[in-house]
Amino acid sequence: MTARAYTVAFQGVEARLVEVQCAVSPGLPAFSVVGLPNKAVSEARDRVRSALSSMAIALPSKRITINLSPADLPKEGSHFDLPIALALLAALEIIPKDASEGTIALGELSLDGSLVPVVGALPAAMTAATEDRTLLCPGASGPEAAWVDAATVIGADSLADVVRHYTGQHPITPATSGEVATAPSLRCLRDVKGQERAKRALEIAAAGRHHLMMVGAPGSGKSMLAARIPTILPPMSPTEALQTSMIHSLCGLLDQGGIDLTRPFREPHHTASMAAIVGGGRGAKPGEISLAHNGVLFLDELPEFNRTVLETLRQPIETGEVMVARANAHVKYPSRFMLVAAANPCKCGYLADASRACSRAPVCGEDYLGRISGPLMDRIDLRVDVPPVAFTDLDQPPDGESSATVAQRVNTARQLQEHRFSAQDGMYQNADLEGKTLDDLACPDAEGRDLLLRAADRFGLSARGYHRVLRVARTIADLAGECDIRRPHVAEALSFRVGTSG
Repeated sequence: MTARAYTVAFQGVEARLVEVQCAVSPGLPAFSVVGLPNKAVSEARDRVRSALSSMAIALPSKRITINLSPADLPKEGSHFDLPIALALLAALEIIPKDASEGTIALGELSLDGSLVPVVGALPAAMTAATEDRTLLCPGASGPEAAWVDAATVIGADSLADVVRHYTGQHPITPATSGEVATAPSLRCLRDVKGQERAKRALEIAAAGRHHLMMVGAPGSGKSMLAARIPTILPPMSPTEALQTSMIHSLCGLLDQGGIDLTRPFREPHHTASMAAIVGGGRGAKPGEISLAHNGVLFLDELPEFNRTVLETLRQPIETGEVMVARANAHVKYPSRFMLVAAANPCKCGYLADASRACSRAPVCGEDYLGRISGPLMDRIDLRVDVPPVAFTDLDQPPDGESSATVAQRVNTARQLQEHRFSAQDGMYQNADLEGKTLDDLACPDAEGRDLLLRAADRFGLSARGYHRVLRVARTIADLAGECDIRRPHVAEALSFRVGTSG
């Protein structure tokens, strides 16, 4: 007796189809799993045996062999329990064979037969939709998988429910997509007293997804400003939300099976390892730069990060993706994020205050910020000084524009870019401009070009720096609602690149 069921093996955000073959043949009683399983998959036979026993289903005194095909693809995770049980039930003719063959299943079994939610339901649903099969998963994972409209998702609470569903005793109603209630943010740009130039830099960065670095003394408001970036960013489009949620699904970060349209804001501590930031570890899991896809990666105290970790950011910043290469895994993850960095001007933080600076000033400032390599700094579009706020300003009532007002301008600029890049493959915001498209869409007028050429010669801008100034100038023009890039737009873009100590 043979039967088949189907499941998936995860390689990055891709869920590859795996055929679970079950053969029940004469011979000494045994239950073996082959096909390059890891320890968690090999242990599935004991969980399946116990789950069937709880349903009063005895395994025959025969040899049971489970093969996971393709056999050269590593199989990891406890989600293979349910497809193995499904194939075995079909081989024992307890459920119809065509039911198991038309289903992609994933789920972990408890010893009493109940199904435990697993990670990766959303990518699995994408594969099920592509293969035109039904997805069978634990009930708690159903709302997450149901966000894929093209897939039929069956969420079961136990293996007994699965049997009753496929034998027609009690069909399970297909799952519906979950919802996440996004609480309104209590933060607002008006909470930040002063710092008008830094607020302007935040607006430009948010509008074009440009990378930003803030340098200032402790307590000047760098972290406070960064924390308010999500309040001025537009919500993700359905496509962006699905891309980001697939990565979060692999890490089990989706709350109550719902998809949040709020852009991710990741802020890892400066002691984070390379695997935590870039990705890696067991199974080459995604890191913070991928979890921040379509959102913001905030690195506070940038010079305190490990130098090797910082250097690994250079390639993802340029390409919008990262390849996690390990001896047994080569996995590519999307990582199109907006980098926001903050740093003190020196180790003690008071380089600009002669009364509080250490005896090594100004050499200490050069040494401290020198921990950030030139190639990495060259990839940061906007650099702004954040000076301390006077105590008299702190006593003043909130002033300046609210986050809602700034967000409206940012959203308008983003809509212009969405229309502009609708026919461009791989380009979404002005930060993605390159090649001939950059020459066509970010070409300044004669006065603006003359200013840029003179500034490039005087300040020694690299070719990358030259192009990044053009991208920022394009965003500034978009915020002003102007089609042409003029001299004032170029001048402001240059001021955020060569007019700061950062």
